[in-house]
Amino acid sequence: MTKLFDLLGKQTLFFDGAMGTLLQEIGMAPGEFPESWNLSRPDDIKSIHRAYLEAGCHILKTNTFGGNRVKMAEAGLSVEEVVKAGVSIAKEAAKGFENRFVALDMGPTGKLMEPLGELSFDEAYEAFKEMAIAGEGAGADLCLIETMSDTYETKAAVLAVKENTSLPVFVTMIFDEQGKLLTGGDIPAAVAMLEGLGVDALGFNCGAGPEQMGKLLPQLLDCTCLPVIVNPNAGLPVSVNGKTVFNVNPTEFAHEMEKIGKMGAWMLGGCCGTTPEHLKATVERCGGIEPKPLPEPCRTVVSSYAKAVELGEVSVIVGERINPTGKKRFKEALRENDLDYILREGITQQQNGAHILDVNVGLPEIDESAVMAAVVPKLQGVVDLPLQIDTTNIEAMERALRIYNGKAMVNSVNGKAESMEAVFPLVQKYGGVVVALTIDEEGIPETAEGRLKIAEKIVKTAGRYGIHKRDIIVDALTMTISSGPDSALVTLKAMELIKKELGVKTILGVSNVSFGLPKREIVNSAFYLLALEHGLDAAIINPNAEAMMESYFAYRALAAKDPQCGNYIARYGGQDSAPKTQAAGRLSLHDAIVRGLRDDAYEGAKERVQQKEPLAVINEELIPALDVVGKGFEKGSIFLPQLLMSAEAAKAAFEAVKEKMGTGAGAKKGKIILATVKGDIHDIGKNIVKVLLDNYGYEVIDLGKDVEPQLIADTALKEDVRLVGLSALMTTTVPSMEATIKLLREQKPGCKVMVGGAVMTEEYARMIGADHYSKDAMGSVHYAQSIL
Repeated sequence: MTKLFDLLGKQTLFFDGAMGTLLQEIGMAPGEFPESWNLSRPDDIKSIHRAYLEAGCHILKTNTFGGNRVKMAEAGLSVEEVVKAGVSIAKEAAKGFENRFVALDMGPTGKLMEPLGELSFDEAYEAFKEMAIAGEGAGADLCLIETMSDTYETKAAVLAVKENTSLPVFVTMIFDEQGKLLTGGDIPAAVAMLEGLGVDALGFNCGAGPEQMGKLLPQLLDCTCLPVIVNPNAGLPVSVNGKTVFNVNPTEFAHEMEKIGKMGAWMLGGCCGTTPEHLKATVERCGGIEPKPLPEPCRTVVSSYAKAVELGEVSVIVGERINPTGKKRFKEALRENDLDYILREGITQQQNGAHILDVNVGLPEIDESAVMAAVVPKLQGVVDLPLQIDTTNIEAMERALRIYNGKAMVNSVNGKAESMEAVFPLVQKYGGVVVALTIDEEGIPETAEGRLKIAEKIVKTAGRYGIHKRDIIVDALTMTISSGPDSALVTLKAMELIKKELGVKTILGVSNVSFGLPKREIVNSAFYLLALEHGLDAAIINPNAEAMMESYFAYRALAAKDPQCGNYIARYGGQDSAPKTQAAGRLSLHDAIVRGLRDDAYEGAKERVQQKEPLAVINEELIPALDVVGKGFEKGSIFLPQLLMSAEAAKAAFEAVKEKMGTGAGAKKGKIILATVKGDIHDIGKNIVKVLLDNYGYEVIDLGKDVEPQLIADTALKEDVRLVGLSALMTTTVPSMEATIKLLREQKPGCKVMVGGAVMTEEYARMIGADHYSKDAMGSVHYAQSIL
């Protein structure tokens, strides 16, 4: 692999193109597993590889995209056999070519991860681990994790490769035209996580043509310091005489790829619909492009699955309320495992303006590691903010960092050798921005210079673990002025010195300054203003305290950090000038559904059906709440995890209503068949649609995946169904969708058909005879409402 990295950055390198497109042309049947050809028709796979090599491609993707145990179990194939054969064929094809490399190709499992679906993080990890070990054993040069639409599944795959092999790891993900993943993540959030995990290169593939990817590329280049890969489709799919073809020819493809290469992508290649002709034209046109130098890493970024927060541009608020210190009710919630109370605290802090949430669940009498592992994913299901993992328990820290979906803030490390030796390996492995406390074996220095010295030691030691100073944020430690009159001044001076001398970001726990004093919020808010003026990058505060938020918004306006005072006016300029902050408490039924709190929704519905008619609760509260979530999803302000959590909360509320109404409650609005078409084994999209249609009161007949056209038609006749929803994720199975629609037209005239899936477009849907194309799950709900 040294050879690959010797070439990387010195010349533009080229991945190959599509495999399935070419296999389909030589006889692969719809629904047939391409990976099976590694065993049954290896010479055909080898000839495709050689065609790409002769076109000038440097990196071959093995024919193992779906070679994980989840998919291979359905095919009745051995993962080890399929992967080893796939790698061996590619290596054999590359013999005689100089500077050619074999990438173990790993695609997604096709399953939704918990808590959205049934696939656990550990199950995904084991599936990818099995592939990675087999691939390295067969001689792969690197691993390409591609076509990933979920950061959580991507993290499982990256860890599986890095922990069990020595292979370099490249990752490409599938973003829509708005730069969003299926599960809601944006480009900066995905980049922050991948860079934190230590991948070697990253980029885009599938889902779009080169023109669309070219529009997203500047955003990617702006937020990464890693080599970038761009592997587009050959445009958008269309149906011609029952066959799926793509609308960008080799010349057009190469023209667009030249623009992408000149923008700064170091590796170019193709995905669905691209052929050796596409890559030959691209190599000829782009081979002379000299890669641009990579930017120096400088940004301090934490992320959730959905969004990234950069420290330094505007001071960041870290909400401190998920912490048992001094909070009797919170301690009770921890002892009673009342997780909804903790989730409400998180939701309230986000509503009140927090950018990051501190998570501390440490009590002597509970299993902190287990509780942390339970709280982190649940909290990530109801808020989209990054989290700060706050613990001195190293086991709890590692469990949280392993299952955390994003790049977390880690609180904390200090200048003691044992602390750095325990924490830094975790930050290096999982990624994160670590909070460094200026305390060591000798305690907290009384002088600013003493605290600077400890910060220097921490930064230097972190560097030995490969942790860049951009991923360190120093806490100069706020001490109470009640016991030391100059404590605040020493802290502020230390903070300034640390920023100036070390060039790192700073953070403070603000409220410590007032311990032992009356009317603490007066001192806290004044000290907060002083710290902001001294350049504080992040503050751990209570965002539910209005005095603190007033200080924050006023400072931003006064310091010219709020253009035209827009944020200040938005918060305080309404007719109602009352404080906008609120304390955490039991949410209304509407808000519980919108926020996805299942227990609160159930209890809220139980209360509401004692006060009004059950059907009125459904029509006036449950459905409007789901509509709010649906509209937010369509606008991009709410993401898939929140959408599905809300659907689960609505289901719980509906159960409470049915208990009041008795059996037979809640007549269904109409029957809808859902099916993934013959030959297609992917059912993520279909399952999401089912959850939503269920909640909107439709009777869903789910026929599953890989469904014969005749079964769909027979079921439509038998059940007298007026609407059928069909899903296809693979270009090779769209002919099955077209055949199903044709059969329904013949045997069940008047039955409407809606279609969706990654390969579908509105134009494509019309060409194959569908009545409606749904770009997302809410589109299916709206169409169902119009038909039924």
